[in-house]
Amino acid sequence: MIDENQKAKADAGKPKLSLVPSEIIRNIAVIREYGNKKYNSPNNWKTVEKERYIDAFYRHWLAYIDGETLDKESGLPHIWHAACNLAFICEMEKGVGNVE
Repeated sequence: MIDENQKAKADAGKPKLSLVPSEIIRNIAVIREYGNKKYNSPNNWKTVEKERYIDAFYRHWLAYIDGETLDKESGLPHIWHAACNLAFICEMEKGVGNVE
C-alpha cells in the first residue's frame, strides 16, 4: 500500500539534500569560477587523473591545518580549494559505495 504522503510526492528513499550545508556549495562554486577563468574550460577537470586531485586536496588541507588561511596563487581560502578537490574526487567515485 502506498503511504498517503507518497501519493502527493514520491520521494521516499531519496536523499534529503536540504540537510547539506549550503555554504560549501557556494564555496565550491567560487573555486570553480576561479578554475574556469584560469583554465578557460568548465569541464577540463574531468580530464585530470583522480590522484592529482587527491594530491591537491592534501596540499590545501595541510596548508589549512598548518594555519595558512589563503592560497597564495588564487587568494581564496585553502579550505574552499580542499572542498572543491574533494568534490571532484567524490564525483569520480560516483557509484562506489552507494547507500540505498
